[in-house]
Amino acid sequence: MTNPHIGNTGVNFDDEESMQCFLGGLVIRSLSISTSNWRCAETLGDYLAERNIMGIYDVDTRAITRRLRQDGSLIGVLSTEESKTDEELVELSCSWDIIGKDLMLLWDFNTNGRDENTFHVIAYDFGIKHNILRRLASYGCKITVVPSTWPASETLKTKPNGVLFSNGPGDPSAVPYAAETVKEILGKLPVFGICMGHQLLGQALGGKTFKMKFGHHGGNHPVRNLRSGHVEISAQVC
Repeated sequence: MTNPHIGNTGVNFDDEESMQCFLGGLVIRSLSISTSNWRCAETLGDYLAERNIMGIYDVDTRAITRRLRQDGSLIGVLSTEESKTDEELVELSCSWDIIGKDLMLLWDFNTNGRDENTFHVIAYDFGIKHNILRRLASYGCKITVVPSTWPASETLKTKPNGVLFSNGPGDPSAVPYAAETVKEILGKLPVFGICMGHQLLGQALGGKTFKMKFGHHGGNHPVRNLRSGHVEISAQVC
């Protein structure tokens, strides 16, 4: 993170978007020890420590940003083992790549909307954000969350009003079973996709996806509608 004020608002649990934190490590420039926010439940340091997540500060994150801006996304290594040489750490970083990895996890519970449900939506979970479920529920949707491997035949048998293919990490090319599921449902039920789900829709329709050299990460990416000319500010992580 390049923002100089990290940790000053602490951490709250209302904004969590999943059942656990999937962060592998956190690199920041300066850590604020004191917190000041009415929703603060604990400090950032305590949050990371409780979840066994490595963090490091006093790092020139702007220099890292300039390197990424020049060379694109890179694999990095955080290590507490002083005995490892630079060559060993480089070798370790080269042994991992997001391309071709299936990072899907199974969802083990369902989230339902209000009692008076207008629509029934089946949501395929590829790493879905909780707020997507909350927003659907706020519109009166009954939501059935199913794992990424849920058979299309079972979905079609349920006859929902619509199917959501959710966001999630990883390479969509590594989960061909998901694209096949999308193909079976297309044209039979209303569908929409977000992030990973959107890429799977593209693949199911014959498109190709690839990893961007400079990924979009943040909540302020402008997107222009080429038909209307309108510009909207979007949140993107890809």
